[in-house]
Amino acid sequence: MYENLTHKELCEAFHTDEKNGLTEKEAQNRLLRDGSNTLKKAKEQTVWDRIQNQINDPMIFILFLAASISMLLREYSDTGIILLVIALNTTVGVIQEGKARKALEALKKMTAPSAVVKRDGIYQRIAADKLVKGDVVKLKAGNQVPADIRLLEVQELAANESALTGESLPVMKSCEVLKKGLPVAERKNTAYMSTEIRKGSGEGIVVATGMDTELGKIAGMIEDTKQEMTPLQKRLGDLGKILSIVAVALCAGLFFIGVIQHRNLLQMLLLAISLAVAAIPEGLPAVVTIVLALGVARMVKINAIIRRLPAVETLGSVGVVCSDKTGTLTENKMTVTKIYADEKILPVSAVRKREFPKLMEGFLLCNNSILGKQEIGDATELALLHTGRNMGYDEKRLQQQYPRTFEIPFNSEKKYMVSVHKDGNHETAYIKGACDYILNQCTYVENHGKIKPMTSMEKMKIRRAMEDMAKEGLRILALAYKERAISKTEKALTEGLVFAGMAGMIDPPRKEAATSVKALKRAGVQVAMITGDYKDTAFSIAKKIGIADCPEQCITGQEMDEMSEAALQKKMKNLRVFARVTPAHKVRIVKGFQDNGQIVAMTGDGVNDAPSLQKADIGIAMGENGTDAAKNAADMVLSDDNFSTIEKAMEEGRGIYVNIKKSILFLLSSNFGEIITMFAAVLFQLPTPLKASHILWVNLITDSLPALALGIDKNDAKALMRKKPRNPHEGLFAHGGWSFTVFYGVLIAVITLYAFYLGGQTYAFTVLGVSQLFHAIGMRDRDKSVFRMKHLENPFMLGAFFLGLGLQLMVTEIPYFVQLFGTARLSLQEWCLLLGISAIPLVAHELLLIPNRVLGMRKKQ
Repeated sequence: MYENLTHKELCEAFHTDEKNGLTEKEAQNRLLRDGSNTLKKAKEQTVWDRIQNQINDPMIFILFLAASISMLLREYSDTGIILLVIALNTTVGVIQEGKARKALEALKKMTAPSAVVKRDGIYQRIAADKLVKGDVVKLKAGNQVPADIRLLEVQELAANESALTGESLPVMKSCEVLKKGLPVAERKNTAYMSTEIRKGSGEGIVVATGMDTELGKIAGMIEDTKQEMTPLQKRLGDLGKILSIVAVALCAGLFFIGVIQHRNLLQMLLLAISLAVAAIPEGLPAVVTIVLALGVARMVKINAIIRRLPAVETLGSVGVVCSDKTGTLTENKMTVTKIYADEKILPVSAVRKREFPKLMEGFLLCNNSILGKQEIGDATELALLHTGRNMGYDEKRLQQQYPRTFEIPFNSEKKYMVSVHKDGNHETAYIKGACDYILNQCTYVENHGKIKPMTSMEKMKIRRAMEDMAKEGLRILALAYKERAISKTEKALTEGLVFAGMAGMIDPPRKEAATSVKALKRAGVQVAMITGDYKDTAFSIAKKIGIADCPEQCITGQEMDEMSEAALQKKMKNLRVFARVTPAHKVRIVKGFQDNGQIVAMTGDGVNDAPSLQKADIGIAMGENGTDAAKNAADMVLSDDNFSTIEKAMEEGRGIYVNIKKSILFLLSSNFGEIITMFAAVLFQLPTPLKASHILWVNLITDSLPALALGIDKNDAKALMRKKPRNPHEGLFAHGGWSFTVFYGVLIAVITLYAFYLGGQTYAFTVLGVSQLFHAIGMRDRDKSVFRMKHLENPFMLGAFFLGLGLQLMVTEIPYFVQLFGTARLSLQEWCLLLGISAIPLVAHELLLIPNRVLGMRKKQ
């Protein structure tokens, strides 16, 4: 739409200043006028829509059938109870769904893209939804384009527009004026919202936001994707189908046995239907969903943002964490400490002001970072800018004095950046990057202001200095230059260079990194460090953190290239540090660990890290310094870029899985107890121990709040992180899950039938409900005595227990409910007796711990 305007016409059209951007006040006015830079959301579900979702369920239809049968039998109290159960189930479901939606919406907001914008002449990073038309925006490789932007300047800028235009290859952009009316794919001077910058850098003016963008115009054709289901939820869905078939078969058997025994057919049908509804844990998917959503929300508080729900499960199975060094294991606060020039290594404090002008000017000019109210850019480049300022340089004035005419952006494969600057009547090219590459391209060296040929002796001196600096754990950058650069080809600009010198900088390890590495090792998780630094530098940091013990645990990318896949796979078991690696190496590292049977987590922040993040079982992107490309490829984002957050997230992930498993086993064993109770009574021709309304009531008070309380339980973090990673192929009933479910199901059935033998239906009804409440308390930790549990850590469980007890008390003591449920009032002595019987699952819990205690005592001896 604006592709035919000159730069001046474009600025006039949007009333903006190319040099200073909009004022903050004007930007706020435009935001109020035009609205936020977001696409319209799909119509949100109303409360009534969510109610319909809850009612539109086969189990609910069966309950309505049960209510109809009760009406035919003139069991009006049962009819009322069944309808009450439907209403309460629906209410709980609507509330749970609402909480899950809010949690997921909060996560979406936290993963929204940001943009670097110039306002009042100052670059700053803001949320992309705050952009307005006329804003001047800076783009670089790895960014997701935040709006439709007409480009004013570009440096080798290429964008992936496949999602918008279908063009499979990145499109090279320009800032030339084009003719009006070109198709979207041919507007080379415009970058489009949600496309991805693959390489280069550029700057432009926002010409469309939100629904006015090209993406917004087709937004109506894009449907919301369904909420992603985790493997656990899928397995639960399959389990639910199997349980439904088994439960219906058992209840059909119960009905036919009743027919053979000449019992009342309608009553037996009602009982069988009620039992089928109670036996199938229809609340289980809701419990799992809410536990996952709440768990993911808790992870946000520890700075771990889960972008894909399956990552929560996978976290508990991770056996290897491949971590980037800079900013993750280290503070990402680079400080230049040493300068090498004129054949000597000097502390920065000893370098006189403007002592090495070509070296320092090159570091400041060949630099894309910005010092201002906000520090924007790479930590290494920012460290160079700070050093320059401390030496008396003004990088902004320097950049105006020597304007950039051409740039080859930094490439993680080649590890260098080139910028060409106008210097009087000629141009000077500066190249900054990895020392070994820069040194190989140099044919001259600057020494005490004079340019000399680069001899083998000179190279040896420089390499020795590099090694000395690397052994101190310094990250080293070299700078070379070429005067009177005319040809703008990469080959011409990177040949015949003059070596100017090196800067050595330190990025100290994070204090908490060593503690986290130690904790992960204790949890059976290996930690591998991946870096572009030199081997000596990498090993120095790795040893301080506790990742590596000896140099034999280190390997370089070059050494990897010389090894076969089989040889590398064999050596991977002992490798902990990977130095001088490229993004291609990272993919190979992940594959190597995976081929050894490990579940791998990989961190990354750059656009070229996306392949390794996707290859890993869990890709982890950096939130502060990571590119949009890395975040989009990742399963998890660290909002603080801190390695210790990975350890906390793994602990939380293990806890979430354990809690979900506790809820599953509790629900299945409780419901199994109800089935066995009824089936055994009918099979042995006993009177019916429970009415249909009793079964539904017990299901209501035990299948909701206690199960949820288990789902949000606070686990013993130390105990969790002392265990080895969980096998990803491990079933829900591993480690005795089936026998546990059957044992407690039979136990609940036995004590319920015993209570029925002692005092009839009211006794059985009370024991069935209350015993499951006691069972829930024991389920908090199958390996710990109830007397050693910290019950105040889970007040929700205490609330669920006493609320359930109060509701059960209500149906036996309040006259209206006594009549409604057909129960009998109980004396204090009877209540004490029934509470004692109901507590038997807790007694069993303690008895089952005796063998573990004996084994523990033997181990101590």
